[in-house]
Formats: sequence, structure tokens, C-alpha cells
Amino acid sequence: MFTHSLQRRLLGVTMLTSLVALFVALSAMVAYDLRAYHQGWVSDLQTQAELLGRATAPALEFDDHKVASENLALLRLQPRIKAAALYGADGARFATYAVAGGDIVLPARVEAPGVRRSGGDLVVVQTIRQDGRLIGSVHLLAEYALYDRVLSYLGIAGAVAVVALGVAMLLSLRLQRVVVRPILAISDVAQDVMQRQDYSRRAPKATQDEVGTLADSFNGMLGEIERRTQEVLRLNEELEARVRDRTAQLEASNEDLRLATATAEKANRAKSEFLSSMSHELRTPLNAIIGFGQLLGSDVGDAQTQRPERRQEFVEHIVGAGKHLLTLINEILNLARIEAGHVELSLEPVQMDDVLADCRKMIEPMAGQRGITAQFMTHSGCVALADRMRLKQVLLNLVSNAIKYNRPNGSVRVSCGQLGPLHVRITVQDTGLGLQPKQLEALFQPFNRLGQEAGPEQGTGIGLVVTQRLVELMGGEISVHSTPGEGSVFSVDLLASESPAAPRVETDWGDLTRLTLPRAGAPLATVLYVEDNPASRRLVEELLRARTDLRLLTADDGSAGVAMARAEQPDVILMDNNMPTMSGREAQAILKLDPRTAHIPVIALTANAMPEAATASLAAGFFRYLTKPLSPALLINALDDALRTARSRRS
Repeated sequence: MFTHSLQRRLLGVTMLTSLVALFVALSAMVAYDLRAYHQGWVSDLQTQAELLGRATAPALEFDDHKVASENLALLRLQPRIKAAALYGADGARFATYAVAGGDIVLPARVEAPGVRRSGGDLVVVQTIRQDGRLIGSVHLLAEYALYDRVLSYLGIAGAVAVVALGVAMLLSLRLQRVVVRPILAISDVAQDVMQRQDYSRRAPKATQDEVGTLADSFNGMLGEIERRTQEVLRLNEELEARVRDRTAQLEASNEDLRLATATAEKANRAKSEFLSSMSHELRTPLNAIIGFGQLLGSDVGDAQTQRPERRQEFVEHIVGAGKHLLTLINEILNLARIEAGHVELSLEPVQMDDVLADCRKMIEPMAGQRGITAQFMTHSGCVALADRMRLKQVLLNLVSNAIKYNRPNGSVRVSCGQLGPLHVRITVQDTGLGLQPKQLEALFQPFNRLGQEAGPEQGTGIGLVVTQRLVELMGGEISVHSTPGEGSVFSVDLLASESPAAPRVETDWGDLTRLTLPRAGAPLATVLYVEDNPASRRLVEELLRARTDLRLLTADDGSAGVAMARAEQPDVILMDNNMPTMSGREAQAILKLDPRTAHIPVIALTANAMPEAATASLAAGFFRYLTKPLSPALLINALDDALRTARSRRS
């Protein structure tokens, strides 16, 4: 109440005072009336019981049940008495009475004398004495309308309060104007002075009381401010004249320097972010190439490693990793071509249902991990003219953003439909916080994360820029509609294809999560390796094959690794940090918080060689931080140290 205007505060004080006074007065009246009602009704029932006892005393003396019942029947003239009973000197029930249609059960034996409440009824038990002898008891059961009277009084009190408060409000609104109007006049003058900077204004003096004194003081303050303002303005004009000449000489050179500095800083930031984001992707295939190359050129491993067929297999891994590295380099060049406006696309009819199904498989683990419901409409039958790989890149970027920046337990809906005869529209709708109009204007600006730089979600700020340019290069258009507090809807419009989409060819890579058994008879220590790259997993298997004291378990993503660690309780965990479903950092944090796995040493095997990444990982609790390409000696030494630590923790 005290944060509103003066008028509302005065009105609030008046209304609150009136309400408290009404509450006290009505409470006292109601309490007094209810007490009087209780005492009067109890007194009436006791009198009825006394009279009934005297009238039925002869019947009790002579054991005349008929006369006693007739005396009790006279209670029908008192409709508020529901039932009555007479009890003999031995406490047994002698005669009873109950109103017609009442399902009332009276006690078979006399109860203790006195007055008590039973539910909504009042019970009076009184003894009958003749010449000082106890000859029986009277039991009366009557209505007790105290609660009904309370409800009635509450209704009356509410009506009275509403009427009284209404009258108080009208009087307060009428009378407070006399008090508030002079103060509001001073407030209006103050606001006008602040808006127009016109210190010649003066507040009217309407009264001779404290408010009048306030008006005089306020007018005096305005006069002093006006005088000093004029002096300051004169001095400012002189100073501005001196500075203007000097500023004009520096503006041109400063502007050129600022533009050059901004361009250099932007280029440096873009280069650093680009190198950081591409470090993992480039080092992962290099890890397989150098690792298997070291196996071919050294005697690391057992005799099986030196067999021709195994060496041929290593060569195939090296060739595959080299092809993968070539693909990554081509992708980097394509990104550079996009920024330069030169990129080659393979436009062909694409079955949208297949693309959405692929995206759903890749995005569902991420959505499940964050508690987001992802809905994909995969029965549209739409065929778009697009580059399949680029289109999937566009959709994955939009859907992953919708998941990352969603609210807890939110949802993402991805649908596709025909937009007229010539276009296909793909929509990605989320239930996030939405975007403000100013954020929408800067949405597709490079390296602009819309205020999320300090947020928990990582990003480069170029994903939507690349997405927009890829869509435009495919002859389409991307648009967004967002409602703050409700979510955003991204729409991608592509040209519809008149030709059917070519059938897809799926490659089954099998279950990459498997168990590598040790040699028979060797004492076992279990090592779990969590890695999404099959070549990297195979490299570690070969490096550890000669270790007959180890049993190697492998998992192809962070979620599977956490589940396997809880189930198998390995001695040491080797963890890749960069995985699509759940990163190694996230998996390690989950294992560290779980009492069942908190004691297990976790060694990071990652392609991110940035010093800050290593420092952050070790601070987060990793036992060692090894970068790819792996050094076999460093891996074996780290593994032995971790096994010794695990044994010491168990002992």
C-alpha cells in the first residue's frame, strides 16, 4: 500500500482503519450474542428437564411406563427438542421420546449428569430426586443452532462491512482532495520542471499550513537552481567552444583508429573461436592416424598385433581416419566459402520425412537429458529441393537451439507441410522464454549471442548466421516469430520438388558398445572407455590388449558410459570429453555426485588441447587430462597411477 500514490495511501489508511473498527465492533457483538444464546438455551433445557423430572417422578415411583411415555410425548410442543429419555434409579432406560421421522439412537444406560455438545446437538442429563433419594434421570437431546447463528452473523457482518467501507470510501475520496490537492499541485510543477528543464515555474500556495510552507520552500529552491543553472550554462558554452576545436581535430583520426581496432578485435575473436571449436574435430581423426601409425612402427602390443591381417586392419583404420579428416577440411572450407558467398550445393529432391527422422534420432538423447519433449512430424510426404547434408545441418542447428534455450520440462515441435503448390515449410516451435523485438533485430548478426554470453549454454554466435545463408543458398527463406514468455517459431521455406526423392541407403555399423575379454587366468582390473569414435576405441583396445590384468569395457556415448559405470563398478574410467549425446564433463559430474561411482578415477582422453580446457577439467575432478593424438607411454603411466589410486581408495 505504501508504494502507491499519496491519494491511494490515504484511502488505504482510511479503509484499513474503518475495517479494523468494524471488525472489533462486530466481533464483540457477535461474541456477546452467541454467549447469551448458549447460556439461555442451556438454561431452558435444564428447566425443561427439571419440570419433566417432577412430572414423571410418580410414574417412576410406581413403575408406570405409560404415564412416563405420555409425559415425554408432551415434548412435541417443543420442536427443537429432538429426543428424550427417562432412566430409572438403576440407570436402565425407562421411557423414550423422539420426533417423528428422526433416526435417533438414545443410550441404553444413563450418562453422567451435565451439559455437553454432540455434533450439532446439545445434550442435557439431569437427575430426578424425591425426598433426597435418586429415583431416575432425564436425558434431553435438542438442536444446537450455534454454528448456524455464526454463519448468519458472518453474512450480516460481511454486508455491514461492505456498506460501511463503501460509505467510508466515498467520504474519504471526497475529503482527501482537500488535503492532497495542494501537494499534487507541487508534484505537478516538479514533474514539469524536470521534463521541460524550465526552472522559472513556481508552485501555487493554496494554504497557510505546513503545505503552504512546503510550497514556499520549493519555490525558493527553484529560484536558486534557476540562478545557478544560468551560470553553469554560461560556463559550459565557453568550455564547449574551447573543446569543440580540439575535438574536431581528433575525431577523424580517432574514428579511423576505432574502426581499425574493432575490425582487428573482431577478426581475432572470430579466429580464436573458430580454432577452439574445430580443435576437437581435427584432432580426433589425427588421434587414430598417429596412434595406429605408432603401432605399425613400434613393438607396442602383443604378437597378434604384428600379424599381417592385423597390420592391414590398422592401415584401413588410418585410411578411414584420413578420409574423415579430409571431409572435415572440406567442411571448414565450405564454411569459409559460405562467409565469402561461394559455396557449392548439391540440390536434389529430398524426402523430408527421412530428414526429420534422422534429426530425431540425433536430437532425442539431448532432449531427454535436458527433460525436453521433442515431437517430430514424420508423415508429411513432402519433398523439398535442397542439399540433404546442408538441410540436416540447418535443422539440427535450429532444434538444438530450441532445446538448449528452452524452459525446464518444455517441449519442441518440428513439423513440415506444403506451403502452396511451390513451397515446403519446415517449422521448429519451442516453449522457451521467447525473444524481445530488439533481440529479433540482432538475431542473424554474426557472433551476437543476444545476451547469452554469460549463460550456462555454450555457443559461437554464428550458427544462425550460417543457417540463414545456407537456406538462402538453397533458394529458401528463414523467418522467426517470437512471443516473450511463450516461445519462438522458426520457419524455413524451401522450394518444393516435382520429382520424387531418391531412396536412401542405410549403413548398419552394428552395436559399438561391446566387451573386450582378457586372457584367461589373469587377475582382472576393469577399465571402462567412453568414446563415440570407433577408431579411437579400437586404438585403446589394441594398446591395452597385452595387459592381461585388465578387462576393457567400452561405451559409445556419455549416457551409456554412466549406466555401465553404475552397473559394472570399474576400477578406472577413460572418458572422451566431446561426445554428441552427453559430454565427458557432464558424465564425469554425474559420476562424481553418485556415491556408487564417486571413488572411481576418471582420466580425460580428448582432442581439446586448449590449456584452459585442461585446467578446468582437472579442477572439475578428472584424475588426468590426456590429449589426442595419444601417447601410449603417457596413457599406460596414467592408467597405472589411476589403478594404484583406486586400490588405495578401496583399502
